[in-house]
Amino acid sequence: MIDPKTFLKFLKERRSIRSFQEKQIPENEIEMILEAGRWAPSASNRQPWEFVVVKNKEILDKLSKSAIYGNFIKGVPVAIAIVAKIKTSPKWYLIDTSLVSINMMLMAWSLGIGTCWIGAMSRDKAKKIIGLGENDHLLTVLPFGYIKGEIPGLTSRKPLNKIVKHIN
Repeated sequence: MIDPKTFLKFLKERRSIRSFQEKQIPENEIEMILEAGRWAPSASNRQPWEFVVVKNKEILDKLSKSAIYGNFIKGVPVAIAIVAKIKTSPKWYLIDTSLVSINMMLMAWSLGIGTCWIGAMSRDKAKKIIGLGENDHLLTVLPFGYIKGEIPGLTSRKPLNKIVKHIN
């Protein structure tokens, strides 16, 4: 097991990164990110996901145009689309694939690789770009790259006493 204080410090230091070096990510590190996603928990262990790894610059550029605030996607060495297979888990696919995304984001951070959740995007447009089917839900496209420039500073969080209710 990992030391809890070390783990909490790691979680607090994670940042969303939107500026990336052109440096390529080694295949073994991409595989570690994918593996972290694969080991996410899912309802009834249905694992209703598929991952599309995109390195093609033309496709990355098109994906960046489908994202409202994701223009930086075009400058990354790799992006991973997290795809939910709706029919595999019709009630839980959104939650299950969200768990996948955080596993991938945390693994990337542990490798010194930045990423940023892309929420505002034309999912229908992006689905066409990467060839997804009607019964596929594109949760997000996570851009991955080595951090360019300074790591953003600590962001504020609400204090626990404002967000926790105890029932004894």
